[in-house]
Amino acid sequence: MADESQQADVGLRYAQALFELAKAQGDAAVVEADLKSLKAMRTDSADLRTLIASPAFDADEKGKGLAAVAEAAGFAATTKKFLGLVAANRRANALPGMIAAFEKLAAEDRGSVSAEVVTAMPLTDAQTKALAAALRTALGKDPEIETRVDPAILGGLKVRVGSRLYDASLKSRLDSLKFALKRA
Repeated sequence: MADESQQADVGLRYAQALFELAKAQGDAAVVEADLKSLKAMRTDSADLRTLIASPAFDADEKGKGLAAVAEAAGFAATTKKFLGLVAANRRANALPGMIAAFEKLAAEDRGSVSAEVVTAMPLTDAQTKALAAALRTALGKDPEIETRVDPAILGGLKVRVGSRLYDASLKSRLDSLKFALKRA
């Protein structure tokens, strides 16, 4: 548990430094797009996840791997230098936290809020618009919605905004009913 907290702190510090640098250079939107692209690549590639997380690779190997990914993806110079610094400082395993923290900082700077939505099935455009309107009303800010499909929740949805989790999934409702029946 303490390790996750420490990684979150490290991620926030690196993200804050990168955000301030990118904003000063006028590259904040470009760097944010690069980091979102890297996040998607990490999700899609088991090899990239292994490279980032595995202690079997030293800092030099991680740096070369991340540099190759950044070059192939056409990332901005600021992003490339950042990934090189992260690898050289042996912090590549904290990259997911850094990306999440950067996205949060960028959203706050734009006056919006980032929301992660998990559903059992992909949302239609109409459902996404209705959800965005409901979140805008509830939060008082424009939401930037990132959706993910997880069939394990059976139905409904889960919405994470910052540290808050709104769980309206069928699985959680069934679990609470199961618990209530066991107690009776």
